[in-house]
Amino acid sequence: MAAVALVAVPMLTSACSGSASSAAKVPGAPAFASRAAGTSNSIDRIIAAEEPADASLMSAGSTAAAIKARGTLKVGGTQTAALFSLLDPTTGKIEGFDAALSKLLAKYIIGKPQTNLTNVTSATREALLKNHAVDSVFATYTVTPEREKVVNFAGPYYMDGLSIEVKSNNDAVRSLKDLAEKTVVTQSGSTAAVVIKEQAPKAKIQLFDTNTECLQALKQGRADAYVLDQGILAGDASTNSDVKVLPGTFSQEPYGIGLPLDKPDFKKFVNGWLRKIEADGTWAKVWENTLGTQVPGAVPAPPKID
Repeated sequence: MAAVALVAVPMLTSACSGSASSAAKVPGAPAFASRAAGTSNSIDRIIAAEEPADASLMSAGSTAAAIKARGTLKVGGTQTAALFSLLDPTTGKIEGFDAALSKLLAKYIIGKPQTNLTNVTSATREALLKNHAVDSVFATYTVTPEREKVVNFAGPYYMDGLSIEVKSNNDAVRSLKDLAEKTVVTQSGSTAAVVIKEQAPKAKIQLFDTNTECLQALKQGRADAYVLDQGILAGDASTNSDVKVLPGTFSQEPYGIGLPLDKPDFKKFVNGWLRKIEADGTWAKVWENTLGTQVPGAVPAPPKID
């Protein structure tokens, strides 16, 4: 993955907390998904119930103590990933699995769910962490050996897999083998591009920076298929009736919370928090009220934390 200088990274930032912010709707983003009644309020109640960390866990000079003193957790994320982190233009809130977890971490550290979001793409996450523009990245961030050379990952906290999205009236593409000689879009800097080259070598790959751009290319007929993590594609399908996600996955994508490489104490702290919310049922409640509103089946077991 090519390094990206911070000065070259276009960013949209917005304040995010338990209350509404003044964030504007991202042009071209998926429409906000309709959810089960009370879902947003349920997430607010889950966050409100989160107990702040004991002072003994935030010694003087620690990364967590510095964030608490600042009063805001700087988060790298997105406003366009339905089910994970999507801006609701009617409330100004960014909602979803990743968004809720980032607010829970802020509540644990600071005592209130005060976050400041910097929009990231698959290609800009490492640069923002390296330059300390963000404290953490919650953005369906797959842990890989190459990325672990430049990023500390807490977790993994969720296991997904790559899948295929096509237009609803497309019955010609039913599996990976059908991607031969087809135009396939995915996000630059994502693991999907590598997997497509390995498992569908005759596919014609086009790269875009964001989920929104990939989805638009598919909907407009400029691409035959879109390959990315199943959860993200399911979010697209939940807000766009003209696309569908093919059943099944063909990879394992363990999501980690991206942290600066030079802050090993923060990885230990965040892993401790993850173990706590998994053990006390908070993680499961967040899943049920976000991904669980669209993904059938029982609450999955979270992956083993490294």
